[in-house]
Amino acid sequence: MREDSASESDLVRGGYRDRLLTELAQNAADAAARAGVPGRLAVWTDGDGTVHVANTGAALDVSGVQALTALRASAKTAGDVGVGQFGVGFTAVRSVSDEVEVRSRQGGVVFSARRTLDALGRRGMSVPESGVPVLRLAWPVEVPPAAGFDTEILLTLRPEVDAESFASGFADEAVDLLLELEALDSIEIDGVVMTCIRTELDDTSTEVAIGARTWRQFTTPAARWLAPVVDGIPVPVHADVLRAPTRSDELLSLPALVIADVPMQPDRRRVLPGVSLNEVAHGYADFVASLPAASRVSFVPEVGFARSEVDGMLRDLIFGRLSCEPWLPGARGRDLVPERSNVVADAGEELVSVVVDVVPDLVTAALSGARHASALAAVGVHRIGLAGLAELLGGQHREPRWWQRLFDALAPLVVDGTAAEELAALPVPLADGRTVTGPRTTVIGSDASATVTWVRLVHPDAVSPLLTRLGAREATAFELLTDPALEAALDDLDWDDRDSVETLVHAVLALAGEAGELPGWLGGLPLQDEHGELRSADELLLPGAPLADLLVRDSPFGVLAPALVDRFGERALRAVGVGWGLSVVRDELPTGPDHDLDDEPAWWSSLSVEPDALVAVRDLDLVASDAWSEALTVLLDDPSTRAALTDRNGYTAWWLRRHARLHDRRPIEFRAPSDDTFAGLLDPLDHPRADELATVLSASECEDVDCARVLLRALADPERSPTPAVIARTHTLVATAVAEGRIEVSDIDPPDRVRTLGGIVVDASRALVIDKPWLASVVPPDVAVLSDMVTALALADVLDIRPASEGIGAEVLGVGRVSSWDREPGAVLACAVMGVPLPRGGLVIHRELVVRLTGAVSGEHSVPWWVTEDGTVHCTERWERPRGV
Repeated sequence: MREDSASESDLVRGGYRDRLLTELAQNAADAAARAGVPGRLAVWTDGDGTVHVANTGAALDVSGVQALTALRASAKTAGDVGVGQFGVGFTAVRSVSDEVEVRSRQGGVVFSARRTLDALGRRGMSVPESGVPVLRLAWPVEVPPAAGFDTEILLTLRPEVDAESFASGFADEAVDLLLELEALDSIEIDGVVMTCIRTELDDTSTEVAIGARTWRQFTTPAARWLAPVVDGIPVPVHADVLRAPTRSDELLSLPALVIADVPMQPDRRRVLPGVSLNEVAHGYADFVASLPAASRVSFVPEVGFARSEVDGMLRDLIFGRLSCEPWLPGARGRDLVPERSNVVADAGEELVSVVVDVVPDLVTAALSGARHASALAAVGVHRIGLAGLAELLGGQHREPRWWQRLFDALAPLVVDGTAAEELAALPVPLADGRTVTGPRTTVIGSDASATVTWVRLVHPDAVSPLLTRLGAREATAFELLTDPALEAALDDLDWDDRDSVETLVHAVLALAGEAGELPGWLGGLPLQDEHGELRSADELLLPGAPLADLLVRDSPFGVLAPALVDRFGERALRAVGVGWGLSVVRDELPTGPDHDLDDEPAWWSSLSVEPDALVAVRDLDLVASDAWSEALTVLLDDPSTRAALTDRNGYTAWWLRRHARLHDRRPIEFRAPSDDTFAGLLDPLDHPRADELATVLSASECEDVDCARVLLRALADPERSPTPAVIARTHTLVATAVAEGRIEVSDIDPPDRVRTLGGIVVDASRALVIDKPWLASVVPPDVAVLSDMVTALALADVLDIRPASEGIGAEVLGVGRVSSWDREPGAVLACAVMGVPLPRGGLVIHRELVVRLTGAVSGEHSVPWWVTEDGTVHCTERWERPRGV
């Protein structure tokens, strides 16, 4: 008796302290299963506060009564359908009641603490310290169960138990019990009925609905796996317990509810030590595979610490099953084995559709995001980053459009420099059919550049904005045609290899039409002439080119094959040097006279500093001497050659000034009609566009020795009729060039005849250069040669004639009044009117100033002012005009 009392007390206080409804529901489910009828369980409280628990199914029999009164026995055998093997769960009623009545269709029993206590007293037995063993003695009762039920249990609650809260607690457990106990179809709590509707979806899957809540259930031989369904989508749970079949104390972190057939300890709270859970985990991968593809990965357990030992065991087993069984949605629509699968990190649908043939066992794009990365890694899926993908793409031979789709699909993933660096080895298809590694070495051109071979040109059908972001260089037609690699390709081109020639010519001419002005070395492009022979482009003229009529008879130019004009157009052909007019040589960094231009070394040596760039018209020496008037018009009409004419110091203008012939004279011997600097001395050029040719004509200054020679010859020509102002200006410009070092006197042959200020041409031996201002009043204009006082001696040196100060001696006659400039009102007034400063020092004032001259000019002369050799200034006292200033 003491042992029974202690056992009952332990079960009430420990194992079954909070499992009353669970244990009674399990008994109800067992009864329904044995009877093969739908299980119904009802709980209600009557007016006396007695709790009634009724169920359908097999009625209480003798073996059942024996099990109820023997805490260590069970009425179930190994072959019975039901839960557990111990039959001691009924003890849970003792947690709320000391008076328990079990009514059944075949009779019932009553368990009573009061009656048991009386029985002990009548037999002289003392009550055990642990209390009265209520479930040890049973008294029969004949009252039938409530209508519609096969068994009914009545619990008279102890005073400390609140009937209302007791019943509400049952309501909270009812949903779980309907999920766990398949033999139960409904549970009614105080009139509120909860019904479980199970709809079979296939051989292993069932939809379970309880009220408004729905679960998807998958059944394996050892367990049932359930996932809540929200808006038609299975969703994971975050924490639960092992259900065997009802809730235990084994905490789980699995994303699905599991109801397993697992051996449990007698109180059903813990799994028996040493139990294998392998069979429980065995069907989990099949369960996940049965779910919609979009939900599957969310049912991979979260990586982290296990909540219990059982949880850790199940997690390890489940991870193992999930890793090696097919359930993972693949890009091709079939389920994949995770440990043999690959996922491209953050790939979109388009990227996955492109690389599905490249990456084996590729996971669907929906799972490529970072939120699934941990789950996929946990089951062994290999995650491929951008660098890994670039490596896998190496060696692929695909159509350019495929590569373009790939690049466009990769673009959203390149969000920073790190991502761009990972794709540094991305293969890129070229226009020449090759595939190279790395966008940074490639060039992006236009559609017209598709046949370019001298650079790594991306195939036009593969061009994508991504390539630019990864370092590919966008090149215009001009940039492609000025690339040093093309120059090298031209140098290495075998003209006997007609296929190579055709390929290169086609590539160049396809671009040349949109490239603008191109470097002169492209003139070496081999093109067919009208006879089918290959010649350099700059040795050919377009059919009908006006230049053909301007050249000497034995010029080296041929005529281009008309078929090339029809195919590529005049613009492209002219851009590479085929002549229409004269062609242009360009060099951005010239280092010497090495451009095969006529008389180029002489021009180069004439420069004071080396040019920063060279733009020159070539083959000027091939123009016929009688065709220059028309040739100059052709030069002006062509924008490229016209540009070469704008630089007076450039090769083109320099050469034309010295070598062209207009009316049997060089252009430097003419002036522009709008330039009167040398009017009457140089003829204006008779050409309809003469003013546009100013750079090839004489300048408005004496710029070099050649110009000086032209001017001196013109001055010595008696047929010319320049004004005294033009004569003096010309002498001044020549003398200034000498004084400033632009001309060496030794480079000029002194003329035999010179032009005087009076306009006549005289022998140089008769002329005098006025080198002192006071001599101007005594030297006759017909012998006076004038520049200005600063350059007079330089002019005398150039013309090899005497300065007037050396050829004339003078003596001042008479005595004047000694004064100073600041004391003479007339001098002050004259300087003020002239706007010049008043000279300092003394002067001698004469009523009339007369000097006696000897030498080239002789006799007595009345002069307004004079300066003697000692520097004394002499002047008259008449100040109607300034003197000596």
